[in-house]
Formats: sequence, C-alpha cells, structure tokens
Amino acid sequence: MSQRLKVLFLSAEVAPFAKTGGLADVAGALPKALASLGHDARVAMPRYGRIDPAKFGLVAAVADLAVPMDSTSEHVAILRGSLTPAVPVYLVDSPRYFDREGIYGYPDDGERFVLFCRAALEMLKQLNWQPDIIHCNDWHTGIVPNWLKTIYAGDPFFQRTATVFTVHNLQYQGIFGHRILEIAGIDQYGFIYHPHLAELANVVDLLARGLLFADVITTVSEQYAREILSTEYGERLDPLLRDRQDRLFGILNGIDYGEMNPATDPHIAVHYDVQTLEQKVANKLALQREANLPQREDVPVIGTVSRLADQKGFDLLARIFEDMLNALDMQFVLLGTGDQHYHNMFGNFARQFNKQAAIFLTFNAPLAQKIYAGCDMFLMPSRFEPCGLGQMIALRYGTIPIVRRTGGLADTISDFNPRTGEGNGFVFERYHQMDLFAAAVRAIENYKHRDTWRMLQERGMRADYSWDASARKYADLYRKALHFARDAAPASAGGG
Repeated sequence: MSQRLKVLFLSAEVAPFAKTGGLADVAGALPKALASLGHDARVAMPRYGRIDPAKFGLVAAVADLAVPMDSTSEHVAILRGSLTPAVPVYLVDSPRYFDREGIYGYPDDGERFVLFCRAALEMLKQLNWQPDIIHCNDWHTGIVPNWLKTIYAGDPFFQRTATVFTVHNLQYQGIFGHRILEIAGIDQYGFIYHPHLAELANVVDLLARGLLFADVITTVSEQYAREILSTEYGERLDPLLRDRQDRLFGILNGIDYGEMNPATDPHIAVHYDVQTLEQKVANKLALQREANLPQREDVPVIGTVSRLADQKGFDLLARIFEDMLNALDMQFVLLGTGDQHYHNMFGNFARQFNKQAAIFLTFNAPLAQKIYAGCDMFLMPSRFEPCGLGQMIALRYGTIPIVRRTGGLADTISDFNPRTGEGNGFVFERYHQMDLFAAAVRAIENYKHRDTWRMLQERGMRADYSWDASARKYADLYRKALHFARDAAPASAGGG
C-alpha cells in the first residue's frame, strides 16, 4: 500500500498567495511535504483580488469553465501557479465573487465558496486528472464530501475518489439558510436530520455536512480530536462527532523548517543555531530597539503573535496584565489584530507601561519573525487551541513557550520539572488568570538560572515538528479513506 497517491488539496487560503491564519500555512506546507514523499499533490483555491498574477507567475489553465450554479451556470477561468515545481496551484478566477478587498466576511460567502468548490471539481475533468483523495479544509469546502455522496455519486470520473475533511477550528461552521442548498444543487435532499441535533433540520451547516459525509475526518492535533467529542469543546456538534468517531483522527500540524530557521531567516538581526545560541541576545536587543523598549540583556522578554480574541486567552491576560508588569521585572511585546476591545485595552496598556510593553496592532510577517527570535518566552494562554503553530515556531527559535494545556499545545509542550529536568515549557491547566500568572512567574524564575535556560532552549531547538512526519501520517490516512470509500457503507445519518 505504498503507491503514489494523487491528492487535491482544497483550501480557502494558501500561503504565500493569501493568508489570514494557520489554515494558509498548512495548505502551503502539507502539499509540498506530500510531494517530497513522492505523491502527486495539487492545490486549489480562489483567486482573490489581492493575488497579483504577475507576481506569482499565473498562467491560464482553463480559459472558460462553465460551473453549475443554482439553475444556470457561472463562467470562470482557472489560473495555474505553483508552490514548488512539483506542486501546482489552481486558482478559480471569478471577479464577481473573489475580486474583493478581503477573503471572508461577505453576505454571499456561502455562494462564493460553493462556486469555488464546484469549479474545482469541474476543473478536474477539463484537466483529465482524477484524484485518489480530495482533501477538504474547514467549512468553506464542507459541501464537497456531501456532493460526492449525492450529485456526483454516479459520476464515473469520481468513482475511485475518497474525501478527507480536516477541521482546523470547529467554532467556524458556515451557517446558511435553505437557499444555499438550491445554489449548490442539492435542495432535493433537504436538511440534515440527526436525533440529537434538532437545529440541523432548520439551517445549512456546511462544516457539519463535511463531518457527516467525509470518508475520513481529521483535526490538527490528537488532543483536539479527543476534546471535540465533549460538550465543552464540541461546539454543539459533539453528538455527530461521537457518531463518527471511528472515522475521526488527529494529526498534528507541522511547520516549514526551511522557512522557520533562525540560521537563515532574512528578517532577523543576527543568525544563530543550537550551537551558537549566545548570539540570540543580539536579536533581543534589536527587538527592544524596534519596540522602543529599554535595551537590557538581563530582562526577560515575553512575546506573543496572535489573533486578539477570547479563544486565545486574552481575557485571562487582561485581568492580570497590570499586576504582572507591576510585580515582575519583565518586558512584553505583542503583535496581532482582532476584537476592537482588545485593541483599545492593549493600546491603553502600551501608554501606561511604555517602558515595559510594546503593542503592534497590525499584521507584519517580518516583525513576527523578529519576535520569535528576540523574545525569551512565548505566551499562548488559549482557552482552546486546535493545534497552534506559534509554540512550535518558538521552540525552533529557542524561545520557551508558556501555554495552557489544551489541544495542540498539550501535544507539543510539557511542563518543565526542575527536579527531573524534564519538559520543554511552562504549562498551566485550569483556565484561570492566577494559574497563568503562576506559570509566568515560574518561567521568569527559571530564566535566572542560565544553565537551566540554555538546556531548555537547546531541547526546543532540537525537537522535530517539521511536516515530514505529519505528511507520512496523512498518506497513511489517505489510504484508510480509500478503503472506507470503496469497502464501507456511506454515512447514514440522513439528509442531503
């Protein structure tokens, strides 16, 4: 069962073409890792207005593609770019739907992503490329497993194709009214029925449809796969997930070790590796200069690069931030955007503690790299975290994570025990501000012990969270999906 697999990866965002979060990083890295293992991996995404064809060398792959939409057809073009010479990227070009300032947040988002998905499937016939696996990601592509079990069920082109559906964040589900079923051409099948999810009989939940009809479901860490079976983390879909838990698997995301490398990173002040860790301090001083903070080698700097939302634990940090900066000799650097009340709050903190805190309310990829390299500790106090990439990047840069034990954070960061010397970060369990405070204090106290800290840094930098191991697990899971699709009965919870 080691045959070369043909995999189409569907994603609403793909780095470096368009990115708002971790989904784009996965979509830009996993197909490359699969290709390096010898598989034929290809990617499809929308061509947003921000994607410059000249910059990315896009060329026409299909000049005019008629895509069934509602009772008519929408004509689109398919452009072709690449992640590497071995990994083509197909971009669905429809100015009416995608030539906009942003990626999400429009009243017709349901219609936009239905068009993208349908175009991706119809494109395959024009290219005469039959995938073994269509790997769908988040609600934007949840209609595809539904289609392959309904309107494409009798299509010989897809007879040997299985679907894998990955949930990157269960909180975002793509909820729409009945009209979206008409647009998608499956209104004859009606709403989903589930005995313990009455609301699914009244709305179209595209993520739920992906969960129901996919041959295999994955999440982005093993711990999150377990957590979403519970009422606390299941976002109201836990009964459906428990029904399908024999098809549910967790595979930890990786990071691109070629891109995330302090020995070659073009954005940081001084390059270093595990053998030259003493040079990391030059990046700290450079970050302090850029952040307009006092340049002190001795002071511990805690950084975070994050979306500013309750999910990320900033409600905890808000309750203790003043006490932390008043009580502890430390500096704090934040980069991120999100909820307006956090913009206001951190803006006030920056003015109040202008010698200790620097707040950058923006998205700035080079500055993010400077924070990973220049800080001593990296803070992720998340309420829930399906995977998290920040803690892995921090380890790669010799920056020690302070995290809450949840999701992918629990799978990657273990609490440092000074008696045994085990662990690679500082972990708290209870979602409470004082537990966060205590973890920060422990980190700062251990920072004073230079040999201990160097050992933690070296341990983090020697860890392997690259995509290679995860890609191998995905390849194994793709074969399992093919087995399910060919030999097992389809999902039986009813509905279209």
